[in-house]
Amino acid sequence: MRISNMIQAVDAHAGGEHGRVIVGGVLDVPGATMFDKMHYLQTHADGLRKRMLREPRGYPAANCNLILPPTHPQADAGFVIMEQVEYPGMSGTNTICVTTVLLETGMIPMREPVTELTLEAPAGLIRVRAECANGKVRSVTFQNVPAFAVHLDEKIEVPQLGTVAVDVAYGGMFYVIAEAAQFGLRLTPDEGRDIVRISEMIKAATQEQLPVVHPEQPGFAGVTIAELSGPPARADAHMKNAVTVSTGKLDWNRPTTWTGAIDRSPCGTGTCAKMATLYAKGRLKLNEDFRHEGILGTVFTGRLIGETTVGPYPAVIPTLSGQAWITGMASYVVDPEDPFQEGFTVGDIW
Repeated sequence: MRISNMIQAVDAHAGGEHGRVIVGGVLDVPGATMFDKMHYLQTHADGLRKRMLREPRGYPAANCNLILPPTHPQADAGFVIMEQVEYPGMSGTNTICVTTVLLETGMIPMREPVTELTLEAPAGLIRVRAECANGKVRSVTFQNVPAFAVHLDEKIEVPQLGTVAVDVAYGGMFYVIAEAAQFGLRLTPDEGRDIVRISEMIKAATQEQLPVVHPEQPGFAGVTIAELSGPPARADAHMKNAVTVSTGKLDWNRPTTWTGAIDRSPCGTGTCAKMATLYAKGRLKLNEDFRHEGILGTVFTGRLIGETTVGPYPAVIPTLSGQAWITGMASYVVDPEDPFQEGFTVGDIW
């Protein structure tokens, strides 16, 4: 068999959300910082993202991470996050998956009962504390980049939905957050189609009506992800959410193009963004656990450990805890005669 571009990867999931981790086949990427490396991949080598996330190697809810040598002297490893339509600056589930893969495969030595390490994401340094036992990572807690609310209780006009109340906050990505009850949703798996359709419509309207730019990292601009929030189904959780990750571009004139995939986990950066809005509204205090339930009933635990500022915005410093499980290991290759070397999408599931 003639092959090229062999990639070694470890598949994992955190709270149900897929997180593929590339551990071999890419030595490094040009760039002085992890943000620069992310930008290089985005502008010069996006074929890697497409190949690993689209069919036949991926699927709509897939995520991928590329492990790279760190550029910061305090970091143990760097990573670039790749999703279906963007390169996020930070992702909670992917951080948990990356940490688990690095430690359980021995790329970074595991120390029991606790291993502390620092990861370099495009959004900044991420301090990680992994609780370990018998060679298994039992829990990952990371200190995220500062989270902050930009808009609270704003009203936007959404075609077909009318006036919708939303919050906009940054938790590593810019989120628009809306209460699910105003659409009659309970955030259960059987509502998946409606959750995606409504979330994508809200996100598109927010992008037009509430533009946002990170004041210290202008490369991160615009709301790129939507979160619906509601009461929990579990007695031991405080709230429940459903985050929709886009898999294509919305066209108001073609409703069938409202494509997305629900984050199967409680969403790490989405939880941090939600905590920032709750804190700004006086509904969450510092050093209180916030147990956030996802659509599958899994839970991440967040906590706000301090205050800071980001540009003109009051901000908070969040931590988030969760667990990941390795599901497989594989080598991915490209046959030079393959007509779909960068993969493909088909409208039935994308």
